Amino acid sequence: MRSTYQLLIIIGLTLHGSMLCAQPREKNVNPVYIDKTGTFRWTKDNKEAAFFGVNYTTPFAHAYRAHKNSGINVEDAIRQDVYHLARLGLDAFRVHVWDTEISDVSGNLLNNEHLRLYDFLLAELKKRNIRTIITPIAFWGNGYPEQDENTPGFSRFYGRGKLTTNDSAIVAQENYLKQFFSHINPYTKLSYQDDPDIIAVEINNEPAHSGPKEGVTGYVNRLTAAIKSTGWKKPVFYNISQGPYYADAVAASHVDGFSFQWYPSGLVSGNTLQGNYLPHVDKYTIPFDTIPAFRNKGLMVYEFDAADILQSYMYPAMVRSFREAGMGWATQFAYDPLAMANVNTEYQTHYLNLAYTPSKAVSMLIASRVFHKLPRHKSYGTYPADSIFDVFRVSYKQALSEMNDEKEFIYSSSTTTQPVNPSRLLSVAGVGSSPVVRYDGSGAYFLDKLEDGVWRLEVMPDAIHIRDPFEKASPRKEVTHIEWRMNQMQLNLPALGNDFEIKAVNAGNSYTTAAVNQAFKISPGTYLVSRKGKQPTPGKYKAGVIGLTEFVAPASAKRPVSLYHVPFREISANQPITLRARVTGLESGSVSVIISPQGGRWRTLNMQAASSYEYELVVPEDLLQPGMFSYRMVVQQDNDYTLFPGGIKENPYAWDSYQLEAWNTFVASPGTQIDLFNPEHDRARTFPVWRRGFQVSYPAGELPNQLVLKLDAADLKGVDAMGLQHVFTGHVKGRLSGLNEYKTMVIRARSSKAQPVEATVTLVNIHGQAFSATITVTNQLQDIEVPLTDLKPGKSLLLPRPYPGFLPLTFHGGAGRFDLKESEKIELTTGYNFTAAEKESAFSLEVERIGLKK
Repeated sequence: MRSTYQLLIIIGLTLHGSMLCAQPREKNVNPVYIDKTGTFRWTKDNKEAAFFGVNYTTPFAHAYRAHKNSGINVEDAIRQDVYHLARLGLDAFRVHVWDTEISDVSGNLLNNEHLRLYDFLLAELKKRNIRTIITPIAFWGNGYPEQDENTPGFSRFYGRGKLTTNDSAIVAQENYLKQFFSHINPYTKLSYQDDPDIIAVEINNEPAHSGPKEGVTGYVNRLTAAIKSTGWKKPVFYNISQGPYYADAVAASHVDGFSFQWYPSGLVSGNTLQGNYLPHVDKYTIPFDTIPAFRNKGLMVYEFDAADILQSYMYPAMVRSFREAGMGWATQFAYDPLAMANVNTEYQTHYLNLAYTPSKAVSMLIASRVFHKLPRHKSYGTYPADSIFDVFRVSYKQALSEMNDEKEFIYSSSTTTQPVNPSRLLSVAGVGSSPVVRYDGSGAYFLDKLEDGVWRLEVMPDAIHIRDPFEKASPRKEVTHIEWRMNQMQLNLPALGNDFEIKAVNAGNSYTTAAVNQAFKISPGTYLVSRKGKQPTPGKYKAGVIGLTEFVAPASAKRPVSLYHVPFREISANQPITLRARVTGLESGSVSVIISPQGGRWRTLNMQAASSYEYELVVPEDLLQPGMFSYRMVVQQDNDYTLFPGGIKENPYAWDSYQLEAWNTFVASPGTQIDLFNPEHDRARTFPVWRRGFQVSYPAGELPNQLVLKLDAADLKGVDAMGLQHVFTGHVKGRLSGLNEYKTMVIRARSSKAQPVEATVTLVNIHGQAFSATITVTNQLQDIEVPLTDLKPGKSLLLPRPYPGFLPLTFHGGAGRFDLKESEKIELTTGYNFTAAEKESAFSLEVERIGLKK
């Protein structure tokens, strides 16, 4: 196993300030090989090798244009991002090269700015001991999320569909590959085959195969031969998961291994997904083991992500499943460049950056440790049992990933876990607080032991999410705000004592202070923390991939006051509720709630600061009578007022104030029905997905101002079931008081069948356990009542549908005790018991409402 797990980030001074110099390596050495069991191994000692990292796109496409349009030096931006990749303990890089930007129609290599920056990136990665698998053909245009440009390459000329079948297109690819792999990187002075930090090639990205299978095998072999004609002797991989029908044809080719992807929560939901997605990553099931030629080949994951999920519990669980499946390489897609991560325009559905998503980034650090520490093909059971594996833990309820062994203690959000042995720790990293570090800020921090009584402390600025980062993106819409503040920190490291000293070492930072009872104030930067009286000796600290004085973070920029608040949709009368708001741009001042009681005068109540940016107000129950609860929030700085919603600059107490925009929450009378799904407000996840002849619509229902969800299928051939799923916790949380008094579920629905059809209604809890009952749906819209006592352990749909499509659609979380307060998803499915003949005909299902009654 590589030294990455064993603290690759030994901190030290470097040559030329903070820049690290790559160790010279022999040319023409194949550093890694795939053995007869499909294991990645180091050539030098035959030990197993494992690589974990990210895709990163700055030299190409939208990321390149975004940097240029902002006047940012691209080389400096790459250096900064590569530093953060190293800081996160990553040692693998992959990106599909946009061949359309660096080739012409005939496949001639264009020695242009994109190729130069790609070579520059490879050279910077080399300095940090980050290895590369090259994917030289992307097939894609270079526009997303913008329009494609009129690029000169063969991919744009022929189009993705023809590139694998048209002989002229294949000849162009052969020509391109021969020139690409003969090209000399001007920064390393090496060709890609002579660079020992480039360990393999994946021929192309997500091919769209068609035609006879022998043609697919021939295509793969032709491109493999073109690469090898340049002297290439390193492993060659090919994508097998994109087109499962052609898996045997790909396996029959002359490649050394196969590449896979995993998007367990689907892609581009358009909003942050809520709910527990650990059941989605319980296993990575590969269906190709029955193909003899597939067995014992190398396996890599070229792309993966927990798309549209902002919480930090997914990555280590995904990686655990990758190792169980036998993967030797995995690279997340895609790491957001620092210069544009505040707006998340590169890929709306992905969001990962150390500065802007600190908890997810630290979760990636933990995932890297998982990938390097866990053995291949070892199972840790089924969720929730596999939430704890080796020295790692993931928790949906705590939004937490955690690593805890004698040398390292790493956590992605606040934890109460005690470190195994505080006196033997060499590294601590985290977000929030723990028994070792108490911290008021919201950025990540890293502590690395240099010698007894001396630690290196790196503190990132605060990251505050002010909008949903997975909504439609725009460079004009900031989603995460960075603020530099002097925050309180307390370190409980036995060898430091209580009155240790802190001294800044990064450029432009002259701050020094001393702890009082282990506590001190700290702002973003890099520091030496030393026991009182201990004199640090930087010259003796061993050089590694992180420089002693290095620090990279986005600058703090003055922003207008912003307030992020998610209102309750519905609350219970006569029960106090807590309103919460996240405020940025407020250095001093107050936050208040202006409440409009029904038929009364506006009333102002002050919110209290719960943390640096979070404010809370407990609304007294006497203000929450049945009807509509309307309120606004006002941020006041001296005589400057900002009203929300809307961010309106206006004094609401002035005689001429006319802005009345407000949040409105329905206050329900005690005992009235609670909606779990109401199409008037809710949009459900549905199945099947992306199927011809299947349509989802929300037409008007039979009642005034009421919509219904209509699922329409031309047929259900080849589909197990049709149905919907909805996460309801967001709009039920205001009615949790007395929830267990509700004993019956009510489903108002109908089908298009003349005869009654059987359907299954399911509640899924926070532990991934499903509780189901069978109902009968007729062609008349009517209420169907299900006593909650009728619910029995069952299975649930994994929606959004995991990709690739050969992964499981359902999950059986095992038996458990049903508790309505722990439920978070409602599901309605039908079609499981349809005959083959019934699946041949058209079918529709309409759902007007699903709720609870006493």
